[in-house]
Amino acid sequence: MYEWLRENTMKVGLMSPQGWKGEYDGWDPAAAWARTVELAIDAEALGFESLWAFDHFHTVPDPTDELTFESFSLLTGLAMVTERVRLGHMVVCTGFRNPALTAKMSSTIDVISGGRFELGIGAGWKEEEWLAYGYGFPTIGERLGALREHLEIITRMFGPGRATYRGEYASVAGAINLPKGLQSPRIPIIVGGNGQRVTLGIAVTFADELNLVFLSPDGVAEALPNIRARCEEAGRDPATLKVSMYTRDVDVRVPGQVRVDFLGALQDLGLSRAVCFPGRWSPDLETQARFAEDCRSAGVDLADATAGVKR
Repeated sequence: MYEWLRENTMKVGLMSPQGWKGEYDGWDPAAAWARTVELAIDAEALGFESLWAFDHFHTVPDPTDELTFESFSLLTGLAMVTERVRLGHMVVCTGFRNPALTAKMSSTIDVISGGRFELGIGAGWKEEEWLAYGYGFPTIGERLGALREHLEIITRMFGPGRATYRGEYASVAGAINLPKGLQSPRIPIIVGGNGQRVTLGIAVTFADELNLVFLSPDGVAEALPNIRARCEEAGRDPATLKVSMYTRDVDVRVPGQVRVDFLGALQDLGLSRAVCFPGRWSPDLETQARFAEDCRSAGVDLADATAGVKR
């Protein structure tokens, strides 16, 4: 474990099925939503730390005429049927919403959930989806520039008083955001992405957590020294920037020792959180329970299964 991450005890969160990766192909929408709710309640009972949603409109890898639940709506619904798990996005595509609106929606969900919301946010990437919904598709430099300015606005909206900011991509003028949410000093912000220059710089400036995507344990180990160095260059204590990862689905698909070893390797690195989607191919209670068993076998600290669960 890296010295500056020594205080971390890795938690495990689950992606909530919402149809984006084809897990609900052919399902009736009402039955799919009922299953998502059932799995959320069960995940909390099993001791998982958090539940997460993708922020997408079309299925992946190719757009198909199958259901995909909208992310903010989904998380609001899950907030009403759970009591303990943290809730958030992996990650909000910032270009899909005015940043002041993103802050307002986040603050409201934080109140609805009793202070359990975390704002995961990134620049976005799925071109055909942007074009289909009429957003155009800016260059990567423009998308990252917008992300930085959006976070300027969001952090001001989460902070005290009214928010004012004028940039190239977005602006607010005396914007009121009440309620601010319940968490103090603010709703946690997670910046998602593997970019070790611009994305990391944005995370160091604005975020409480950097969420890496689809790396191997060796890939995480290679990234950590640069993360520390960038924090120190900015005068930030590296220990104040949590590092987490959304794992590749295939790395957590098959139960047993290989999956146990993978989770254990991530824990040994000192990650604060791993977010996994073991139910991508089989969104059912048995798959979720078996994954919880493998997490415990890997030494992952799942919560007390009786703590804060709706009955």
